[in-house]
Amino acid sequence: MSDPRTGLIHHPYEPPAGFDAPAPGVFKASTVIFKDTAALHARAWKDKTGYTYGLHGTPTTFTLEARIATLEGGLQTLLVPSGLAAISLVDMALLKHGDEVLIPDNAYGPNKEFARHELAAWGITHRFFDPMDPAAFAAMIGPATRLVWLEAPGSVTMEFPDLPAFVRIAKHRGVLTALDNTWGAGLAFNAFDLPLAEGGSVGVDISVQALTKYASGGADVLMGSVTTRDEALHLRLKLCHMRTGWGVGGNDVELVLRALPTMALRYDAQDWAGRRLAEWWEARPEVTHVLHPALPESPGHDHWQRLSKRTAGLFSVVFDERYSAAQVDAFVDALRLFKIGFSWAGPVSLVVPYGLASMRAKPAWKGAVVRFSLGLEAVDDLIADCAQAVAGLSR
Repeated sequence: MSDPRTGLIHHPYEPPAGFDAPAPGVFKASTVIFKDTAALHARAWKDKTGYTYGLHGTPTTFTLEARIATLEGGLQTLLVPSGLAAISLVDMALLKHGDEVLIPDNAYGPNKEFARHELAAWGITHRFFDPMDPAAFAAMIGPATRLVWLEAPGSVTMEFPDLPAFVRIAKHRGVLTALDNTWGAGLAFNAFDLPLAEGGSVGVDISVQALTKYASGGADVLMGSVTTRDEALHLRLKLCHMRTGWGVGGNDVELVLRALPTMALRYDAQDWAGRRLAEWWEARPEVTHVLHPALPESPGHDHWQRLSKRTAGLFSVVFDERYSAAQVDAFVDALRLFKIGFSWAGPVSLVVPYGLASMRAKPAWKGAVVRFSLGLEAVDDLIADCAQAVAGLSR
């Protein structure tokens, strides 16, 4: 190679083998190079024994998938660009024209919107069920029902369902179950091994997470995961994953891998801080309810207690009806440490006001709801911030 331009690309040097370090190596590729045509013809990406193209995996993505599968208690994991992408992948892989999906009324809003619009346009029907009423849910399952979504706890209002009961009902009827396990994060409970009151256990078929939240922890990565224990089910999901072109960048995978060793520490720190702030709000006359699974008065507290002793640093408060939505917005605006923004589990504490009338078929509360997500600030400072902001409501 006489021309240095060619030598820069086809350089003969290879670094010595045997390098090892605490952090996994980062491989970024669209094209994967095969050593010869025999290797090209023998490529086998489905079982992860080889590589074929960047979308189908690199050593970096395979490493994160293996770690998330272990975290969740599953066997195989797929990575997608966001938590919502994880939900839509499951729907697209498992549902077809004429099928029905059942979704809890308190599910993550975009999950419901995907059913209302995209799934409906494809001839897939949906119904929303009461996440606190397993008997009514059982009566809803029909011959077209193919998939049930579950969420623990529910989005914003934090009701914790009797997960084992719902899973057992669905399994008895031959219906697949998928759990949005972002809140539990694989740490609060094992979605694939849910204990039954009479002994034994049941497990969901699929667990999805927004790795954007606890697995990342930095509020700077979007990613999702889909984890299973069943090889045939995993293959159905994987083939759809391939055909729809889902991919994640190597640098984003690197950030999640780097954050995983501190994940449990961050989860527990935000759990502890969230409980302290929730207990502080319980004593405040401005609110009528504090929605946090660890509090005895929160809906589904007993169900949470049977499954777990951990909670994410996330809860909501319901303001007394005497306060208008504008007053509650003014309270939110007055907070100094809590920043206004969606998502949670990052280093900065966040707050968002919600109106339940537009979110629930039958809202259980009439007052304005404010959701808090705890970051990593000192909890005494967060309590003081809430105290100074709520003082303005009585002026």
